[in-house]
Amino acid sequence: MKRDEKQLRKKIQAVQDTMFVLGGKWKLPIILSIYSGNKRFNEISNSIPKITNHILSKELKHLEENFLIKRTVIDDYPVRIEYSVTDYSFGLKEVILPMESWGKKHRKKIKEK
Repeated sequence: MKRDEKQLRKKIQAVQDTMFVLGGKWKLPIILSIYSGNKRFNEISNSIPKITNHILSKELKHLEENFLIKRTVIDDYPVRIEYSVTDYSFGLKEVILPMESWGKKHRKKIKEK
């Protein structure tokens, strides 16, 4: 295998790894919601249009498994569960900011037609 092919495979694998963790339409909005101060399940759910409770629950578990959010059980009455972003998730700025910029340009381009 040529050196160029190996480099291409590594690039593709890195993109696939990123897409596995962040892919889909819900994960980044969930992280942004939590980062913006929504800590409880219903707060997160209400801040993201059209997300179902089932999907939110599944995505929260996936994000926690990948160290991007932290789930904290508060022993109160009734028991409360709060979510927070981890220090590790702050590295996503390198991904989110260019995506936001591109998304704004793309929306403008589409509206021009």
